[in-house]
This record gives sequence, C-alpha cells and structure tokens, in this order.
Amino acid sequence: MSKYKYKRILLKLSGEALTNKDGFGIDPKILQSISKQITELHHDEREVAIVVGGGNFFRGIAASAKGMERATGDYIGMLATIMNSLALQGALEEEGVYTRVQSAISMHEVAESYIRRRAIRHLEKGRVVIFAAGTGNPYFSTDTAAALRSLEIGAEAILKATKVNGVYDSDPMINPEAKMFKKLKYIDVLNRELKVMDSTAISLCKDNDMPIVVFNLGVSGNIKKVLLGENVGTLVEGGDNGSRGIH
Repeated sequence: MSKYKYKRILLKLSGEALTNKDGFGIDPKILQSISKQITELHHDEREVAIVVGGGNFFRGIAASAKGMERATGDYIGMLATIMNSLALQGALEEEGVYTRVQSAISMHEVAESYIRRRAIRHLEKGRVVIFAAGTGNPYFSTDTAAALRSLEIGAEAILKATKVNGVYDSDPMINPEAKMFKKLKYIDVLNRELKVMDSTAISLCKDNDMPIVVFNLGVSGNIKKVLLGENVGTLVEGGDNGSRGIH
C-alpha cells in the first residue's frame, strides 16, 4: 500500500457534515456516503480515527450568546457529539467495518472511556476509532479535540472535511471572487485569522508539526484522494519541515 501518503490519519467531521441543507439532525444518505468512503480506506488497510462535532444538534457557544452558562452549553454540545458518533458507528458497521466509540465523558453503557493506549491498539487491529465528547472539557472545541487526539495517537495528518474545496482568502459562499490557497503555513492561518480551525487547535498543530489538509467532503472519493497525496484541498503545515506522510 505504498501508494498512499498516509497510513494513520484523523478525520475531523463537523456535525453539519452529517446533515442536509436544513442544517439539523442526520441525513441517512449523507451518513451512508461518508461511511462508504471511510470503508474503502479501511479495506486498503489505512488506520482511521474520527472526531465529529455536534453542531447539527447543539452549539454551546451559540447558546452562551443567548444567555446560557457557557460550560453548561458546552457539555450539552459534547452530548450531541456522542449522538453523532453512535450514528456514524452504526453506519460503518452496516458496511462491515469494526468500530469503537471512545468518549471523553464516561458513559459505559454506550461507549468506551477514552484511553490513549487502547485507542492505538484498536487502530493497529484495523478498527475505526471515533472520539466523542470533544476533550471532555468546556471552552474547548472539537477542532481542538481533533488536534489533541491526532497527536496522542501518532496520526500523520488531520483531514479537515468541509463543504468547500479548501481554505480561501474570504468566504467563497459570499464572495465568488474568493481565491483558494493550495498551501499555507500555520502562522499565516493565525495571522490572517483564516477559518481553518480555531486558534487553539492551529497553535497545537503548529507546535507539534501536525499537517492539516482541508478538503471538500461533498466530492465523492476526496478522502481517498487526500490519502493518496493528490492535489486536493489546502495543505497547512510548517513550511520547510515537510509532513509526516509515508511515501
């Protein structure tokens, strides 16, 4: 399988990636499409971990803006990520892929508690591992959870799935003249306040040289293309240090 650039990756999915244009709940067809793409990687012996957000059900920061205590809102958001993780687990197992959901908030009846060494062992045994409940702490986003977990499990890159083709100099949904970057340095993302991941997540990746590939999940086959090293999306890395990929 040397044709692949990466062996072990962390896929970051937003909660909105699981829903349709209404922006709420889970669309079974979209869930199935994502699962089939992940299944193909699994069959090619790639090691896949996933962090999924909960914005299709609840956003703590939005609730905080309307008067709810921020910590309470964030905990509710963590529970939303668990619902998404269980739905994704079910869809993957329908495809015949063994999965484990590990939650940063203990709920033994539905998920394992997060244990780093156990997660790594699951990956080595060919299981897809879904990390739920963010970091388990309020005030930290699932972007930060993705950065943290990717480093803990020794992933070679974070694949950040979005609804656009990559990172742009302005919002392509609003500005049709927006220009897409093919490569960026972490410091440029921070200085220009580009909407890749939140600043805590970017700083964590920067300090530990973790590459981020931002790509369009809506194009079928894009996850595999990124792992093959094809010219898809935007690559965010340090610059001269290269990436962790295997060639």
